[in-house]
Amino acid sequence: MKPLLVAAEAATEEGGGLHFPSIGELVNWKPLFGDGQLCEFNKISIIVLLATFMTLLLFMIAGSRKALVPRGIQTIVESSVDFIRDGIVLQTMGEEGLHKRWVMPFLTSLFWFILFCNIAGIIPPLLMPASARMAIPLFLSLLVYVIFNVVGVVNQGPVSYFKNNLFPPGVPAALYILVTPIELVSTFLVRPFSLAVRLFANTLAGHILLVTFGILAYETLSANLLIVPSILPSIMLLLMTGFELMVAFLQAYIFTILTAVYIGGAMHPEH
Repeated sequence: MKPLLVAAEAATEEGGGLHFPSIGELVNWKPLFGDGQLCEFNKISIIVLLATFMTLLLFMIAGSRKALVPRGIQTIVESSVDFIRDGIVLQTMGEEGLHKRWVMPFLTSLFWFILFCNIAGIIPPLLMPASARMAIPLFLSLLVYVIFNVVGVVNQGPVSYFKNNLFPPGVPAALYILVTPIELVSTFLVRPFSLAVRLFANTLAGHILLVTFGILAYETLSANLLIVPSILPSIMLLLMTGFELMVAFLQAYIFTILTAVYIGGAMHPEH
């Protein structure tokens, strides 16, 4: 784990002591090929490619099995499809969401891709969530932004869509001077960035916590300390790893359900 090595080397060179890596050392990775000026292919790139590959592989394996009683990967994939259909699509879009053939594949693949990007932070030797780099959440958020706006224009028409968002029905005309700027900023400017920052901030915070307890565990077990103080950081590291697994799932779910809410809201103004 890179932060542990950095801390250990710093402690050795400076005569002992506990040294934590900077934020830049936690999230910036050197290019694997060349100087990175033309194309920066680094550890984050590998994780994104692995997340894409694992998502495709998961559904290819599950789709190739036609057992009436699912087992193994087929059980996991079918359970996730049922979860997204019943817990996300039906709750945010209703039956109409199921009638649009692209909605379920898009939301399901989005959920699994984000989940794989997140859990890379607790899987050796990766130990880095790709979503802890702003570029990944921002790209996904902009993709969602384009999709729900296109859905709104197609379903409501361009004039009605922007009119219903900027001048919500049922609001007194005198309040439009206040409501319209708020809706403009929140719906068309802030929404993609808030969606990205939520995922980025939570995964980065979890990564920093894991690194912190990892360094503490490494240093205390390497030093001549009492046994009880030495194992406490290790116990916390194990607990935080389990907690980050839950956060990885939760953040994938939150991003997916917000995406469904935005798409559902774009279908009809009353949503």
